Amino acid sequence: MKHAFLDEYSGLQSPMHRLDPRAKLVGLVALVVICVSTPPDLYAAFAAYLGLELILVLISRLPWKHVLGRMLIVLPFILVVAVFLPFFNKGGGSYNLGPFTVSAHGLLVLWNVAIKSTVSVLAVILLSSTTPFPELLKGLEKLRVPRLLTTIMSFMYRYIFVLSDELQRMRRARDSRGWSGKWLWQAKVIGHMIAALFLRSYERGERVYAAMLARGYDGGLRTIYLYDFGAVELGFVALVTLFPLAARLLAVG
Repeated sequence: MKHAFLDEYSGLQSPMHRLDPRAKLVGLVALVVICVSTPPDLYAAFAAYLGLELILVLISRLPWKHVLGRMLIVLPFILVVAVFLPFFNKGGGSYNLGPFTVSAHGLLVLWNVAIKSTVSVLAVILLSSTTPFPELLKGLEKLRVPRLLTTIMSFMYRYIFVLSDELQRMRRARDSRGWSGKWLWQAKVIGHMIAALFLRSYERGERVYAAMLARGYDGGLRTIYLYDFGAVELGFVALVTLFPLAARLLAVG
């Protein structure tokens, strides 16, 4: 089975897709750091951050359905904070929302979590959706990230799809034997499946590692890096870092 849930649209043709992965890594990570460190009451600064990212989405030609679908990941964090809103009582006025009384401080906390998680997740979506994962790992290596970490992430990305297919086959085999999941004593089947999947994963890892050693593996993966950090990449990094900084300074002033 073919899986592409992480970088499904990384093969599109757009100015964002053609950028060196190092430029996108540095620029978007800097944007996230600036956003997270911004005080929550600087509303104009957050509007500038979000507006810049929306422009980048347009430039990258990513489908809005794909972007909005990935953005749903922030909802659980926002809902968790919303549930505890009645317990934030640090003054600053209060508002009656039906049977609940919510303080202004609580609403500010909710806004802080919502806007910062939205901007951060959108930056991650831009990075992952415009850069193939193997190229992203190569960019990390060029930025002097330890090779051990990039190698682990590379194998994780490669074999998580294999394990997903293995799990689907186990589920089909389980269901074909009349498993319904309606009774408490059937829960042990799930435990057996987890144990079997772990053992199969461990054995597969040992076989793959032995095969790699037989082919001369010495701890590193040698690949060709086809990108070049030029003037366009430098301009992108400057835009994505200096524009948010200027917006933050103007919002403070």
